[in-house]
Amino acid sequence: MKKIPVIIDCDPGHDDAIALLWALASPSLEVKAVTTVAGNQSIEKVTDNAIKVLTKARVYDIPVGQGYSRPLIGELNDGGLIHGETGLDGPRLPEKAFEKVELNSVELMIKTIEEAQEKITLVALGPLSNLARLFIIRPDLKEKIEQISLMGGGTYGNWIPAAEYNIWVDPEAAKVVFDSGIPIIMAGLDVTQKAYVTDEENEKLKAQGNEVSIFVSELIEFYRQYHYQVEGFPGCTLHDPCAIAALVHPEIFTAEQCHVDIELNGKLTRGMTVIDRIGYLEKIFNEKKERQVKVLFGVDREKFVEYLLEAMARLP
Repeated sequence: MKKIPVIIDCDPGHDDAIALLWALASPSLEVKAVTTVAGNQSIEKVTDNAIKVLTKARVYDIPVGQGYSRPLIGELNDGGLIHGETGLDGPRLPEKAFEKVELNSVELMIKTIEEAQEKITLVALGPLSNLARLFIIRPDLKEKIEQISLMGGGTYGNWIPAAEYNIWVDPEAAKVVFDSGIPIIMAGLDVTQKAYVTDEENEKLKAQGNEVSIFVSELIEFYRQYHYQVEGFPGCTLHDPCAIAALVHPEIFTAEQCHVDIELNGKLTRGMTVIDRIGYLEKIFNEKKERQVKVLFGVDREKFVEYLLEAMARLP
């Protein structure tokens, strides 16, 4: 089986950690590098978390690059409210088995893309700050990028009513990425909030008995509190793993090609992904816009959970 070479840009984060583990377990993905971005916690904490997740999976040979401490513009509003003081509160984390590389996230991306023999897929699980910096610094490397699979956005929000967190925290970066001309798969809230794991299913995950399955079930036990108490969902929604599942099991999703733009200025809507599903701009205003984004809207939830459990069972 030919593997898809990927760089995973993340801010672990409970769902980032699960997505990263799913990628490591997938026989169809080759993780060339992991880069971190400030988001769910400070850049230092999410970088340590990424290394600890790799350590938990007993994967020590994937380079980890640390990103910048803030978005393109302004200060970071981190997600500690949901992910806790460490960014991975809940389970006991292992000690790091290795350290980050000297290259920062963008430098590591550049090196990995330049050295690759085939086009790279970028998987973006956090704010899009690193990807935007990459495209600003080295626009010539766009031709060596196959696609971007990202978690972010939606037709509604979860941090403010109109905007999802990953886009809201650095909308200027999101604008750069969505305007990059690179094909995008967008796993936004419309699909990720349908990709949930019930308590009963999480018990099945824990009962698999291997270290990673138990670790992931403990991540979900902590992370579920927000989804139950604040959002009232019937299970723990796994946002970031959808961006991995979209690459390895695309058949379980329903999607539409849409034009997507990013709102930068609205007092109530800054960070909103404006999704034109109908083609209003062209039909009414004669503004032809490229439908540059494959927006995921539906998922076979039972299959999603089945594949998740299978992936976690393949790890130590």
